[in-house]
Amino acid sequence: MVRRVDAGEEGSAALEFITTGLILLVPLVYLILTLSAVQGGALAVEGAARQAARVFVQAANPEEAAGRAGRAVEFALADYGIASEAASVTVTCNGSSAASCPSRNAVVTVTVTVDVALPFVPDVLDLTQAASVPVQATARQQVSRFWTGK
Repeated sequence: MVRRVDAGEEGSAALEFITTGLILLVPLVYLILTLSAVQGGALAVEGAARQAARVFVQAANPEEAAGRAGRAVEFALADYGIASEAASVTVTCNGSSAASCPSRNAVVTVTVTVDVALPFVPDVLDLTQAASVPVQATARQQVSRFWTGK
């Protein structure tokens, strides 16, 4: 005669497997979502800085250059779902005064900074500022030596 001693533990392995799986799976999914949000922000600011520098050096005058750079940043960030108001854009020129930029052979540096909010962080107690990752990109372009300006 065979007697079963563990009769009270039937079916608990599946429950333990599901519980352990959820405990490990939920943080892993959140990590993937967070990394994808930060990567998207990095790609957005890199593209925005690069395009803004390119259009800035091709403009005929400083007013047109600033307008073109602003539109380039707006469009590049909109492709990734980031509002252009959330970005900080800095344009500097080396080799000339800031008032006469762009000018011949000047090196234009465009820096775009965005704070990427972490996913699923509620907008309570101003946690979005603390639960965000700053992402920054810089691009440099040189104005052509044949630039005439108008």
